[in-house]
Amino acid sequence: MTATLRILALALVVGVAGCESLIVPDDALKQEFLAWEFGMFIHFNMATFHEREWANGYEDPATFRPDSLDMGQWADAAVAAGMRYAVLTVKHTGGWALWNSRHTVHDAGAFTGFRDGKGDLVREFVETFRSRGLRVGLYYCLPGDYAGRFGNELPKGRSPLHGYPAEAQGDYLEFTRHQLTELLTNYGPIDLIWMDQYRSRFVSPRDWRRIRNHIKGLQPATFVIGNDARRSPESDIHSYEYPAYAADRPARGVPPADNTHPAEVSDVIGPSWFWNTSHADAPARAVDEIVHMRRLANQRHANYLLNVSPDTTGRLSTEVVRRLREVGEATR
Repeated sequence: MTATLRILALALVVGVAGCESLIVPDDALKQEFLAWEFGMFIHFNMATFHEREWANGYEDPATFRPDSLDMGQWADAAVAAGMRYAVLTVKHTGGWALWNSRHTVHDAGAFTGFRDGKGDLVREFVETFRSRGLRVGLYYCLPGDYAGRFGNELPKGRSPLHGYPAEAQGDYLEFTRHQLTELLTNYGPIDLIWMDQYRSRFVSPRDWRRIRNHIKGLQPATFVIGNDARRSPESDIHSYEYPAYAADRPARGVPPADNTHPAEVSDVIGPSWFWNTSHADAPARAVDEIVHMRRLANQRHANYLLNVSPDTTGRLSTEVVRRLREVGEATR
């Protein structure tokens, strides 16, 4: 059966299945994910502008002001590296949506310092990367306990928002469904939805099944990845986040040598997921190390998703662009 027919068959299943029946792609379709091999993870959101890995949701939206945003630079760097897909953090722990959402004012419409609040970073991302022949994925963060961790210090007297805006408090599941509907109906085919915190005290296994089936009901061919999910059918693709590596010891945080399940290893090119001034001058990882990790992941039935961190101007550093080009040259 061709990929198109398998997708149509899955769409029929989604159409008749109840919300409690978990919808998963067949093994052949999951194998096709592995043909992507190498991708670009892009952490760029409110945290970029506030010296932290985890934003808290109380930031002044006017501080989001990348005055030289150049997603074409990002996409060209991905192509030069030999990457075939990219994933952008469209909603992270601060709950800020990088598009103009109908269900909150906690979104790109509030970014008055960026295109007078009329920018749509999701549309710019998908159109730019597709124009280079790259597949597109969207990262969406589910609710969790983020306060007091990774720079997420709450303003005095404020309560934790758990990664969601005020409009979502009390019904995270329904709000998530609304925003995923926007992302999966307004931007054409989305190849991958990368979900963080899919397992927490705020997200029950039943909630997670409903979220996944909602995605499949809108776009049956979209792969759904739960961060660090390593059980089937919990996640379409098994996930391994941030492996530790050193030349004098084996890599950890990667699939076992005998792995046969399609998987993904997400990693960083620098010292942090988001850009910050303390790491601005830190060197990017060595070419040999990146090439080793990519080959190791691919050998173990996994794609390698390497994170880059655009700075407050909205551009990648000269060193990161050069390093990605060198990686591409080393793997041709």
